[in-house]
Amino acid sequence: MNIFLTGATGLVGGELLVTLSQRKEVDKIYCLLRSQTEEQALARLEQVFNLHEDDFDRDKIIPVLGNLFDEELTASLKSNKQLEDVDVIVHSAANTSFSRVNDDLVEKANIGGLTKILLWAKDLPHLQTFLYIGTATICGKDVKDRVVHEDESPNLDATHLVKYTYTKMKGELLIREHLPEEKILIARPSIIMGDSRPVVPRSPVILWAMATINHLRLIPVNEYAQLDIIPVDYAANAIVELLFADRHYHVYHISAGEEGATTANKLSKTLSAYFDEMPPFNFINKSLLNQVKHWAKNRLQPDSELYSYREYLDYWKETFQDKSKLRVLFSGLDPYLEFMELGHVFDNSRLLEDVNIGNSVPADIYINNSMQFVEKLDILEGAIDP
Repeated sequence: MNIFLTGATGLVGGELLVTLSQRKEVDKIYCLLRSQTEEQALARLEQVFNLHEDDFDRDKIIPVLGNLFDEELTASLKSNKQLEDVDVIVHSAANTSFSRVNDDLVEKANIGGLTKILLWAKDLPHLQTFLYIGTATICGKDVKDRVVHEDESPNLDATHLVKYTYTKMKGELLIREHLPEEKILIARPSIIMGDSRPVVPRSPVILWAMATINHLRLIPVNEYAQLDIIPVDYAANAIVELLFADRHYHVYHISAGEEGATTANKLSKTLSAYFDEMPPFNFINKSLLNQVKHWAKNRLQPDSELYSYREYLDYWKETFQDKSKLRVLFSGLDPYLEFMELGHVFDNSRLLEDVNIGNSVPADIYINNSMQFVEKLDILEGAIDP
């Protein structure tokens, strides 16, 4: 098997690269990388393996220079003779930003970039599988507090909280326009946070939100809403196993499902046990978020309900000193709180039927392995590009 992989240095793509490289069935993995030289690209790939001291096989892992924003990418891939024997494409690259200021970049990467890959892929003579790493959250914000199944998406009528999920929905539709169904495999991970192993997580994505919530302690969100969260190692293992499995479907949730879902309440108990010097967690109604934002701007009316939580307001002033820092934090955290309110649980029965992997360990349990990393996260830096 000869694989072409995008997003090889990202959270999911990096873990997929390492996991795929360990499979004897895989002969070559061509990795699309944005680098000036092949030497620089190799160095970046080697860092992916060095993070957890995995073996890096230079004969098996081959960089391909290029990026999703290059208008000549399709032509460049078509003219690359070493790619003619590629029979599997794993498209993991994506701009995952939730920030509205990045919406244009998100669309160019996730729709424009994918289109360029597809225009090359559809003419590959030996292509067997196009594996697209999507997201279960394409179901949108209108679906609330229930189990979501694969066949409910993509739905053009879905309302999206952020541009990212919209582009991933459009991506699935694009793939179906360019490729026959028998060549399509879509993996839709739920929320990927951290690693279940006692290792340095490959990326602070999502962990940043948990670290921020941990620092704030007064949180305007429903603490009992279900959260479908999985670790990146489980996601990568499940996706790779699916690639080699005798599959009965073309679309799969890679998720915690009903057995492995957690809640903010359960996560808070795990965090409280480790960070016991902070005030106790207090979850308040989402409607108070606007009052929090007004307080951070010194515009909150004196009779506002938020003042009944003065202990936490004093704690914020002591901890953050400058209220502008709180404004930055809540601006970055806003979409995460919106997602947390939805109560999504993504059905994983298809995955468990076709792959012998078992359920993911719940996040409130496996996150114990990442506490030292969470403690060191710079939450203000993370808030700038959530």
